[in-house]
Amino acid sequence: MAVGLLLVTHEGIGTALIAVARGMLRNLPLKAEAFEVPFEADPDAILPQASAAMRRVDDGQGVLILTDLYGATPSNLAARLARLGTPARRVSALNLPMLLRVMNYAELDLDELPAVAAAGARNGVIHDDA
Repeated sequence: MAVGLLLVTHEGIGTALIAVARGMLRNLPLKAEAFEVPFEADPDAILPQASAAMRRVDDGQGVLILTDLYGATPSNLAARLARLGTPARRVSALNLPMLLRVMNYAELDLDELPAVAAAGARNGVIHDDA
C-alpha cells in the first residue's frame, strides 16, 4: 500500500498534469486522481464529491493533496478535506516537476512526501541562452 494522491485544482489543470505524468511514466506508482473545481462552484456543494475523490485514492496510508494556488477556492476546499478524518497533508504551488517528483518517491510515507513535493516546486532552472 502507498499514499494516495489527490490534485485539487482549478478547471483544466489537474487532469492535464496527470495525463502528462502518465504519458511520461506509463504507469503511475501512486493511485492519483484530479478533482477540478469549477470557477463558479459553491465549495459547500462540491465538498461531498471532493471527499469521495479523496476516499477513492486512499488505500489506508493517507492522502497527499496537491493544490495549484494557495488561498484560492481549490486550496480552501483542500483544507476542508484535510480535516474530514482521512490522514492527509497539503502542498500548494502544484506543477509538473512537483507531481513527477512525488511519483518518483512513491515509497515514502505521508509525513515525508510533502517536503519532497515542495522541493519539486522550487527546483527552477535559470537558462542564460542570450
